[in-house]
Amino acid sequence: MSAPTAPRLPDAVRPARSAEQLWDAVSAGDEYSATGVVTRALDDGVDPETVLLDVIAPVQGKVGEEWAANRMSVAQEHAATAVNERAVAALAGHPAARRTPDLGRITVACVDGEWHALPARLVAEVLKLRGWQVDYLGAQVPAPHLIAHLHRTGADAVALSSSIATRLPTAHAAITACQAVGVPVLVGGAAFGPDGRYARLLGAQAWAPDARAAADLLAEGPLPRPEADRQQMDDLPHLADQEYTMVSRSSDTLVRTVFHALRTVFHALQDAFPAMRGYDDMQRERTAEDLAHIVEFLATALYLGDGDLFVRFLAWTARILVARGVPAHSLPPALDLLAGELKDFPRAARILRRGTESLAPTSSAAPSAALGKPA
Repeated sequence: MSAPTAPRLPDAVRPARSAEQLWDAVSAGDEYSATGVVTRALDDGVDPETVLLDVIAPVQGKVGEEWAANRMSVAQEHAATAVNERAVAALAGHPAARRTPDLGRITVACVDGEWHALPARLVAEVLKLRGWQVDYLGAQVPAPHLIAHLHRTGADAVALSSSIATRLPTAHAAITACQAVGVPVLVGGAAFGPDGRYARLLGAQAWAPDARAAADLLAEGPLPRPEADRQQMDDLPHLADQEYTMVSRSSDTLVRTVFHALRTVFHALQDAFPAMRGYDDMQRERTAEDLAHIVEFLATALYLGDGDLFVRFLAWTARILVARGVPAHSLPPALDLLAGELKDFPRAARILRRGTESLAPTSSAAPSAALGKPA
């Protein structure tokens, strides 16, 4: 007498159940179980695109959320991402995911300096499933290498991915370079804003919020051909004031100056705030890393002419710090010191003032000097 077979789950339930199982495997660093979850879903008839975007993608999103909430270390986050990448590879090699290309050719790449490659990989795999020939170049692709690849392959379009907003000046250069050789550019990723506002600002032909939307957009027809004589300065005339250039070039000096000033503040406040006495040299040194991020995001906001980007970064940073036991009111002292160093830069001063004001509801307590104290 044969054993009874398990009841078949409804189609709407199966991806959610697979995502739960994949999360268990990914969070445990178990690549064999992770690839098994993906293979079983495909064997059971779940559409490969559904597995990519409704199973693997949300699990990777949860990895980021767990890191942000300090429930997952950097090492654990890297390990989980590596397991998820193995799951994508298992799907790509499955017979259900194989399709002979019958559309055009697309190059998919991350901008130079962008290490978060999985979103771009998801786009590449979805485009393959839709019938495109895809050249997936992976993380951190320097613009000259990208252009050389386009000359060699004659791609119909480039899909550029960036998750970190500070890579947008580099993305702008890559967009312009691709367009200069006649190749239209589709961009995506969190760096370009929730509504794609920075994609439009930087002159990309198109923006998509996710892999499915990118594939749908390309299915509608060829992207518009780029203007042959478009220049970067045409997109961002405010850069003529040179504030972005001056801040970005002096970033190391700014970080050192503000860091040493914060150390003075730290020593002055130790007696008043006993909890700060436990900060060791490593914890104080991590302040420099946080300051570097602040200056980098300030420079990017200057590049884009958008103070909202800096305000959103500060709100995100405050949440990250609080999750690690560092009060959000550790940020305003650094912003005030930085504003003093940049008092002769009107746009930078306005952005820093907005940033400080945005933190006011959470900064009423006395400041801490350590921006990067780990939990």
